[in-house]
Amino acid sequence: MKPILIAGPCAAESEQQLMSTAQQLMQQGVALDFFRAGVWKPRSNPNSFSGVGEIALQWLSQLQEQYKVPVCVEVMSPDQVLLCEQYGIFGIWIGARTSVNPNLVQQIADAVKDKPFTVMVKNPMVPDLKLWAGNVQRFLNANVKQVMAIHRGFSDAAEQLYRNSPCWEIPIDLKVLFPDLPILCDPSHLCGQRQWIAKVAQQALVYGFDGLMVECHCAPEQAKSDADQQLTPKQWKELIEQLAFRENLPNPELYQQRALLEHVDLQLSELLSKRMKIVDQIAEIKHKNKLAVVQPHQWQQVKERYLKPGQDDKYQYFIEQFLELLHQSSIDRQKSE
Repeated sequence: MKPILIAGPCAAESEQQLMSTAQQLMQQGVALDFFRAGVWKPRSNPNSFSGVGEIALQWLSQLQEQYKVPVCVEVMSPDQVLLCEQYGIFGIWIGARTSVNPNLVQQIADAVKDKPFTVMVKNPMVPDLKLWAGNVQRFLNANVKQVMAIHRGFSDAAEQLYRNSPCWEIPIDLKVLFPDLPILCDPSHLCGQRQWIAKVAQQALVYGFDGLMVECHCAPEQAKSDADQQLTPKQWKELIEQLAFRENLPNPELYQQRALLEHVDLQLSELLSKRMKIVDQIAEIKHKNKLAVVQPHQWQQVKERYLKPGQDDKYQYFIEQFLELLHQSSIDRQKSE
């Protein structure tokens, strides 16, 4: 099955920016299912660029006609749905912030009921499968022409690598609940930095996702929002050309486990680096206060965090060896201060 591909800027900034981005994307020769652009941007910082509003719908309507590609935008209220309908824009998505409010989602579902909309439901910011599934069901109940889910990661303070935590098991469980529901990955918002987009996009395809929504901008360095995570249209083409779509994977199950392992390894690397920086700060404190480098009681507490009852012998042996190496490395760094 052909993957569903959606690309376009984080936000509609000007008519020239939209048309230039669309023109460059079309020139890449990668068929788009939708051109995306944010019209109303729910920003955490009230001083951040929040979109240009209704005027962008006029530009997008013209773009849709000129390039013969459907447009999709984020909506946060029934009134915005009605505006989209007036401008002939029938592709909308429900953002992560809106998705945490079931009452608001239901109001939007009522506004699109029995109308020719395609609705894409992003996961809520919190890792809540029931909430996400409930939002999807609201639009299915509204007899929406096509409903899709979009995985953009979950807000998690423990995530050390990406902007949002992938929690791959949640979209996979959503697919189990709705086998016929297309699920796309939004690696732009999940990663937060363009350097990780290819890796996460490939992982999503390995897990059986049906396509991608990727942010592209004609001049990302000049973007008014999310500049670090947007690709140029040329980079978009390069991304699509380098990805192995599921039907081309020699052993999908093996790739799935390797993808999980790779993310764990990256997390461990970031955490170990962070730990060593904290050790260096502790060394400075000890040096200033003339404290002993080795403090057996403190190290015993560290060991107790790792060594738990019921661990198998092989794992316990590995942890003991790892902790010895970790302890010696920490001592060496503190002695060098």
